[in-house]
Amino acid sequence: MSAEDGTVDMLVIGGGINGAGIARDAAGRGLSVVLCEQADLASATSSSSSKLIHGGLRYLEQYEFRLVREALAEREVLLRNAPHIIWPMRFVLPHNKLLRPAWMIRLGLFLYDHIGGKRSLPGTKSLSFRTDWVEGAPLKPELTRGFAYSDCWVEDSRLVVLNAMDARVRGAEILLRTRCTEARREGDRWTAKLKDLATGAERVVRARILVNAAGPWVERVLHGVAGQSGSAHMRLVKGSHIVVPRLFDGDHAYILQNTDRRVIFAIPYEHRFTLIGTTDIPFEGDATDVRITPEETDYLCDAVNRYFAKQIGPADVVRSYSGVRPLYDDDSAANPSAVTRDYVFDLAGNPGEAPLLSIYGGKITTYRRLAEHAMDKLKRFVPDLKPSWTADAALPGGDMASHRFEPFAAAFKARHPWLPEDVAQRLCRLYGTLAERIVGPSTKLSDMGIDFGGGLYEREVDWLVREEWANTADDILWRRTKLGLHVPPEGASKLAEWLAGSRTLARAS
Repeated sequence: MSAEDGTVDMLVIGGGINGAGIARDAAGRGLSVVLCEQADLASATSSSSSKLIHGGLRYLEQYEFRLVREALAEREVLLRNAPHIIWPMRFVLPHNKLLRPAWMIRLGLFLYDHIGGKRSLPGTKSLSFRTDWVEGAPLKPELTRGFAYSDCWVEDSRLVVLNAMDARVRGAEILLRTRCTEARREGDRWTAKLKDLATGAERVVRARILVNAAGPWVERVLHGVAGQSGSAHMRLVKGSHIVVPRLFDGDHAYILQNTDRRVIFAIPYEHRFTLIGTTDIPFEGDATDVRITPEETDYLCDAVNRYFAKQIGPADVVRSYSGVRPLYDDDSAANPSAVTRDYVFDLAGNPGEAPLLSIYGGKITTYRRLAEHAMDKLKRFVPDLKPSWTADAALPGGDMASHRFEPFAAAFKARHPWLPEDVAQRLCRLYGTLAERIVGPSTKLSDMGIDFGGGLYEREVDWLVREEWANTADDILWRRTKLGLHVPPEGASKLAEWLAGSRTLARAS
């Protein structure tokens, strides 16, 4: 609870996965929390990932055993707590003997299967593409063998939104399109100025703890906003992805060894497409303006063309996106791909002073453990802090019987047979048990309101605005959903008009 003078326990700067995860964890332990984000939830790095919950097979070559072990254990936790937006996926690794010997790959996969503790996913399997024809069909004929292993897919931006929703349910205040312009330590309190970027209105928040989870802007917040120095340093690395028309049949993905010893993923995406990524290049400049370069597009196309019979080029790209990873820089790796994906905390504050915790690095798979570790770091400043709780707590919509998605989806479709199959499946996947609240009393498709195309209806849009902070067409089409690939241009325009009208009504009321 807030103090009588309005002081809250924690102010979190940053609405990516780390900020949302920490806000949720802290609120669930009884702390009063305010989170501010200068744009939309997951508007930067957290919506620009490869959309995988995975241990990071390639990190074994860099001896990141602790990171891989923790990530593989978390894979099981997240799969259990969010079975609607996270699901198992098999990955096919074609063997190219010129890049890595088969024994090395088998050893790595053996470790991958065993160092994470108890697992629910199928283990590694050797493949012969002459007999395992489904996996081998799209590949060049000279590729004759490979391996298959398991990891998981995640709707990355929705993972952020669900954490923010749960934080709000537990009492946190979520302020989007709100920038922290100044934060000053005044003894055992922080005094922060927050500016609503839509209205220009300013607000002062006093907090006992300041958490800097600003991602690529963490040092800007640390030095420029808070006026503090820090012991850690950040290294920005850009990763880009491309989307092309579907390259292969099946629900499995491919992990392709590249000639620079990196790996490239080719993943089924939105039914009719394939997602390809990622690059790893040093980045300097403003992380708000990051986009793929022609050289990166060529790099990804070339990597795929070494393996697939069907060749692709820049003209095949229907969408691309880029993100900047705010990695911890220990000055030990010249190659951006070798920079650790582990997370590091920089905790500043003398005894009796209000603490400032800055977050460096991390990966989406380990965000929940990062949040737990952050609270462990801050425990001495909150003596009566409640114990950790998120390991066994379903995210919104994930409270399904036995954590099983398929029986839930089948029952939902049986209750609403009038919904088109693809629409019903998508609602189940994105919203889980909350899909019932979106459908509401509807008994026929026309009850769902305006049809924007691509399976998007007014009732869903209304839900996203009321419950998930959606404000623009991009919020809805690219972060709350991926319907930007399916809604026609005229539907997107109609959606923008609807949103403008709803904002006008909101202001009038």
